[in-house]
Amino acid sequence: MLTPDRRTLLGYAAAGIAAAVTPRLFAQERAAEALTSLTQGITPIGPAERADRLSRAQAMMQAQGIDALLIEPGASLIYYSGVRWWRSERLTALVIPASGAPLIICPSFEKPSIDESLGIPAEVRVWQEHESPHALVAAFLTEKGLAKGRIGIEETVRYFAVDGLKAALPQARLTTDPVTRALRMRKTPAEIALMQVAANVTLAAYRWTYPQVKAGMTPADIGALMTAATTALGGKTEFNLVLLGEAAAYPHGSGKPQAVRAGEVVLMDCGCTVGDYQSDISRTFVYGATSSAQQRTVWNDVAQGQGIAFAAAKLGTPAGAVDDAVRAHYESRGYGPGYALPGLSHRTGHGIGMEGHEPVNLVHGETTRLDVGMCFSNEPGLYLPGTMGVRMEDCFHMTAQGPVWFSKPPVSIEEPIG
Repeated sequence: MLTPDRRTLLGYAAAGIAAAVTPRLFAQERAAEALTSLTQGITPIGPAERADRLSRAQAMMQAQGIDALLIEPGASLIYYSGVRWWRSERLTALVIPASGAPLIICPSFEKPSIDESLGIPAEVRVWQEHESPHALVAAFLTEKGLAKGRIGIEETVRYFAVDGLKAALPQARLTTDPVTRALRMRKTPAEIALMQVAANVTLAAYRWTYPQVKAGMTPADIGALMTAATTALGGKTEFNLVLLGEAAAYPHGSGKPQAVRAGEVVLMDCGCTVGDYQSDISRTFVYGATSSAQQRTVWNDVAQGQGIAFAAAKLGTPAGAVDDAVRAHYESRGYGPGYALPGLSHRTGHGIGMEGHEPVNLVHGETTRLDVGMCFSNEPGLYLPGTMGVRMEDCFHMTAQGPVWFSKPPVSIEEPIG
C-alpha cells in the first residue's frame, strides 16, 4: 500500500476527504526535525573485546573440564564471533575448543555472507547440500582428540543439532554449557556503556513522545511516535507496548480496541537496541486530568516497590531475595498474597543485555547471587483487573559499590517520565 505524501493529503483534506489523516503520518519527519542522534560516539564491540571473551571462556572451560562448546546463531554467536546469522534447517554453528582457534561450520553457499561479519580468527568449514553438517563438527573434534570429550551445549541450541552430533560422535559426552551464561550475565564496561546509551535513547524518546499523546490516539499511534523518536535518536526499536485504560491491568496487553481517554492511565513499555545491547523502560501516566486518589495510591505503591527492589539488590544477595522483599511490602499494603490479583502477577525483574530477557531473573527461589556486571530490569507493577495497572520499569547494573541505575525512576505521577 502506498503512503500519500503531505501535498496529496492536503489535497484530500481540501476536498473533504480527511479521514485518512492519522497521528502516525509524518511522525518520522517531525522526529528527525526535532531530535539528533545520541549514538554517534559509541564504541562498538570490537576484536579486542571478543578476544577477551574467548580467552575467559576457554579458561572457564579448562577449569570445569569442558572440552568444547557448541553455539548456534543468535545472541551467543554474535557475542563470541560477531557473526550475524539466523537459524534454519541448514545448520550454521560455532565450536569453541578449550584451547586453540574456534571453528565455524556453515553451508558452502553461505560462506561469503558469514565472512562479512566474522569478527574473530576462526577456521570456517563448509558443507554441501547433500552432506551432514554434524560430520564436520565431529571431524573437527576428533582431530582435536575430543571424540570422547565433554561437549557443552549452549542452552538455546536446538534438538536436531544435539541429536545429530550425538549420532556423529557417539562416544562424546554432551552436557550443559556452564560457561556462556556465566560470561554473558556479567557485563564488561564496554557492554555497560552500550546499554547506557540505549537507555538514554529510550528515555529521550519518551520525553519527546509524552507531550504529543492526544485523546483518541491508539496504541499504534503512540508506538509510531516512539519508533520515530528512537530512530531519530540513533536506536533500533525493539518493542513499543502501549496499554490504555483497563488494558493496562493486563501486563502484556489486551486484544480489545483501545484509545486514549482523559482521566485514564497510559502504560508504555518500550526498548531499543544500540550496538547489539538493549534497553527496557516502562512509564505510566494519567492523560488529560488530575490523577484520582486510587491512581495516585497505586502509582506511589509501585514507586515504593521499585525503591525496595533497588535497596535489596546487594552484592552477594540471592536474586530471589529482591523479589521476596517487594512482594512482602506489597502484601503489607493489602495486595496479593504472592502472585494473586490485585497485586504483582509477575516477577520483579529479568536479566537484560544483548537480549531483552536473559538470565537471571529477580524471581522467588532464584539462588544465583548478585555479582558485579549483572544487569536487571526493576518493574514491580501492580495490576487491578477491570480497572487499571501501573508499571514503572528501569534497569540497573551491579557495581562494586552496589546497584546503579541506567535510567532513574520518575519522582511523581505529575512528572511521570523522569
